[in-house]
Amino acid sequence: MNERLTGSHRVFDRVSEEYDAARPHYPEALYLALEELSGIRLDGATVIDVGAGTGISTRGLLDRGARVVAVDRGERMLARLRARTTCPAILANGDDLPFRSGVADLVTYAQSWHWLDPALSVAEAVRVTRAGGAVAGWWNSVDPGKADWLAANQVRLAESCPGYIGPVLPGWSMPPLAAAMSRGGLDGGRGGAGAGLDVAETWVTWTRSVLLEDFLTDLRTHSYMASMDGDVVVDLIARERAELGRVFPGGRLTVPMRVYLAVGRRG
Repeated sequence: MNERLTGSHRVFDRVSEEYDAARPHYPEALYLALEELSGIRLDGATVIDVGAGTGISTRGLLDRGARVVAVDRGERMLARLRARTTCPAILANGDDLPFRSGVADLVTYAQSWHWLDPALSVAEAVRVTRAGGAVAGWWNSVDPGKADWLAANQVRLAESCPGYIGPVLPGWSMPPLAAAMSRGGLDGGRGGAGAGLDVAETWVTWTRSVLLEDFLTDLRTHSYMASMDGDVVVDLIARERAELGRVFPGGRLTVPMRVYLAVGRRG
């Protein structure tokens, strides 16, 4: 795994408080789509939430009756989760899950799978799910095609942040989780030869109402900005505060969003 991936948890640990305060939740329609595509009712299901971070997805799953074990590599991220969330929380790597085979109904990656090894992570997820279980991953994204101001915001970020990865880049796409799940992960892993999953994908659209300052805090938690020099980030945030303040003088933004969901079902 390259240096960028192995260091990702350190980047997010540095902004764990901001991440917890300002990252968006996931809409109710996402959880309904997860149940539909996986065939698993969340109420009563055993879920391993990999890359749980500060617990945004973990709490969403718990609120719908799931029994959740949260897993993350970042100590400070996990500390924030433990402070707010009543469930087991384990410091561990999603490429080498510390669970016996077949213990989970569902393994989830919310905004996290792209930081893991594509083959190893899926092989581990398949190993720890029961027959008839499922593996699922999803990503929130702004939808700049729905608002000119948002498209302009993303273009400015792309021009100013060398590591920007987002929807205004040519050829941008969501991480290839569906393809990795269709291959079943790495042949010869701890669970034996990989077997392809039955994969389904969907998009869920929603609208986020958020205060300007929270939107700006959210920007600071994205890896392309969190890894930049602090003085440069201060200047970027000041620019965005001025630009967005002109569009939303009342200080509350209406942000078009969409969530990509990929689900792989075991036979």
